[in-house]
Amino acid sequence: MRKWHALIIISSVLIVSACTPVFDNREEVIQETKDETNNQSAIVPNYSISDENYRMILTESSPKVSSARGVTTNQMGNRMDIDEFESGLRRHSKEHFSPEKYFFQPGQYLGHETLMEWLGRGEPAEDDEEKDTEGGLNPALDENEASEEDFREHPRFISNIVEQDYLVKKDENVVELEGVTIGISLRTVYNFTVEGRNYSEDHSTEELLQKGKEYADEILKRIRKREELKDVPVVFALYEEEEASSKVPGKFLSKAYAEGSDTALNGWDAINEEHILFPSDEAEERHFDDSQIFSDFRKEVSDYFPNFVGMIGNGFYVNDELQHVSIEIPIQFQSESEVVGFTQYVYSLVNEMFSEHYGVQVKIHNMDEPESLIVRKPGEQEPFVHVYE
Repeated sequence: MRKWHALIIISSVLIVSACTPVFDNREEVIQETKDETNNQSAIVPNYSISDENYRMILTESSPKVSSARGVTTNQMGNRMDIDEFESGLRRHSKEHFSPEKYFFQPGQYLGHETLMEWLGRGEPAEDDEEKDTEGGLNPALDENEASEEDFREHPRFISNIVEQDYLVKKDENVVELEGVTIGISLRTVYNFTVEGRNYSEDHSTEELLQKGKEYADEILKRIRKREELKDVPVVFALYEEEEASSKVPGKFLSKAYAEGSDTALNGWDAINEEHILFPSDEAEERHFDDSQIFSDFRKEVSDYFPNFVGMIGNGFYVNDELQHVSIEIPIQFQSESEVVGFTQYVYSLVNEMFSEHYGVQVKIHNMDEPESLIVRKPGEQEPFVHVYE
């Protein structure tokens, strides 16, 4: 009786719409500006989607795109790693580049060719001397002639580099670059092929940290040689990828900050973040209470809907405290009324079972088609609900 009563109460707040969710209904006021670095017209929105998000520098018709567009997609094999790597960089940039003051734009200074060169292998040194060149950062190796042992001794550690730019409005129509964030993604597993056979080499977190810091020092030296970046503050963040088959993304390991005058990184701060899969043995062993809540939630859903085919959750933890849980529920529906009824039921479960101290997002989909979305931010009592038509 308690659950059906909850359904009657929430039916009045359920939103059914054919449009995408509206996050901010304030009128957007825009101003034209000039980006002095490339002398292109740009637009600065007066409002962001939320106070936690950066306002993005736009062109006259669309958001600016990275000068290295496509590198991330080609270099990283896990879609979740791609999303977490780039969004996480913005999250960690806020410590030094506040969204209240800074505007965001994708990297404009390290182009596609530059990054692909840096992500390649270095050239063997001649006469035991270092070459004065900006070649590949990964260890030198002739892969056409290399043996399995050679690959294991000279693995490709670094898989991707992302640049993000942060700008400040100086005059009425001028924004200037005042900060750069460089993300370095490192392989947990290095896959390679020798004579038609596939092999893999695992990398420990400690090993990735050591190599990542070495790469960051070298990258800082290289960007300081560029006139437009020689005096700009830079945030570096190291990211550990998950395996391509993983159902949760990897994690950030450490970050460092270089003032505009710095040519070397003097200190690194450890980052204690992780994504935990629900259900899993790891979740049960390390976060038993949260794991139990998810299991109870999963059971309630399966009891309600006979065609329930599975559910997974992704818990995001900072300093071992749950910050957000994302849940995917795949179900085959026969009618729109089934979608609405089931969404109402899940809405009631979210209210009843999950603490308000962390955020919750539930995506309900039928095969590859989204059916409904339930979102509750930390500290809020009532979730946002959207049913797609």
